[in-house]
Amino acid sequence: MRSNAMHGVAGRGGVPLRWIAIGLGVLVLAAALAAGLLPRLSAKEELKKQARELNVPTVAVIQPKRGAAVEELVLPGSIEAYVDTPIYARTNGYLKRWLVDIGARVKAGQLLAEIETPEVDDQLQQARADLATAQANYEIAKKTATRWNELSQTGNVSKQDADQATGTMHARLAAVESARFNVARLEKLQAFKRIYAPFGGVVTARNVDVGALIDAGGGEGRALFHIAHSDRLRVYIQVPQAYSREAVPGVEAELTLPEFPGRRFAAKLVRTAQAIDPGTRSMRAEVDVDNPKGDLLPGAYAQVHLKLQASQPALVLPVNTLLFRAEGTQVGVVGPDQRVALKTVVLGRDFGTEVEVLSGLEAGDAVILNPSDSIGAGTAVRVVRPPEEKAEKKAG
Repeated sequence: MRSNAMHGVAGRGGVPLRWIAIGLGVLVLAAALAAGLLPRLSAKEELKKQARELNVPTVAVIQPKRGAAVEELVLPGSIEAYVDTPIYARTNGYLKRWLVDIGARVKAGQLLAEIETPEVDDQLQQARADLATAQANYEIAKKTATRWNELSQTGNVSKQDADQATGTMHARLAAVESARFNVARLEKLQAFKRIYAPFGGVVTARNVDVGALIDAGGGEGRALFHIAHSDRLRVYIQVPQAYSREAVPGVEAELTLPEFPGRRFAAKLVRTAQAIDPGTRSMRAEVDVDNPKGDLLPGAYAQVHLKLQASQPALVLPVNTLLFRAEGTQVGVVGPDQRVALKTVVLGRDFGTEVEVLSGLEAGDAVILNPSDSIGAGTAVRVVRPPEEKAEKKAG
């Protein structure tokens, strides 16, 4: 009895009930601790995971799109008449009368004006008299040569005298030809007293009036009229070097002018200079346009819309994908490993909200939208859909 009181009642297997109770209490305590600590540990680990995820930048990406196969290149152009010629006098005198004024439409060969040429008329009369004298001298020399040759055959005159008479005849004949050509020259000058239109067109200038002194020639002399053929017009443009290979004869074009809002005139590129101007790095080209109604005026300004067939359409990106750094213009591209690679690109035309990328980028690249200035190569990122793609998916 004393021994059991001191050591407690033995349970099954000889283990005291007190130790069993202590063991159960420890188990209960351990279970309680586990029930309280494990959720806290799990929550702590979840917080660490969330913190790590929050440290990874979230980016939206977009793939570059292809530009149009047919590109419209708009260039300023200067309209000029297909043929534009100043009309000069070819003889001296005074203007007798003029028959057309500015704005008049003339045909080829139409009489424009007449010039009085008293000096040329007198010179022509003198030349004709000289021709008659030369012809008379030749006839006498011819008869003399014939007689002396006949006498030379009978021995009445020497051979030397006969040859001299023959030479004189030939000299008189040359004088006749010279006088004849002089008469023809003066007749041509006299014919120039009438000014004719060399081609059909519109008179754009009349610089003389009746009684004005007329000087022959087109150097220092003043042009009498100016005629422009405007049924067909030339438009000259400067094509940038980047488009010189696509701008070839036969390319379709359209003209727009501020005085014709909403209207376009069909035209065609007909020839190029086949050379780049080193000063402007552009190529001079000519675009022809039909103008049967005379709506377009020579000297006007126009915008030429060239329809260029792109050999390989360039890629187009939004402007908010660009990074401007010391290495040049770059874009951030997300690779399969969800890390950033920086690519240097060469830009083409600027469309306002978008830009053309000529090189440095592939069509399938995932380009980062609105990249931060601190982003660098190798940075791990998490990709999300751009807002517009989410909206399209929801609408679908």
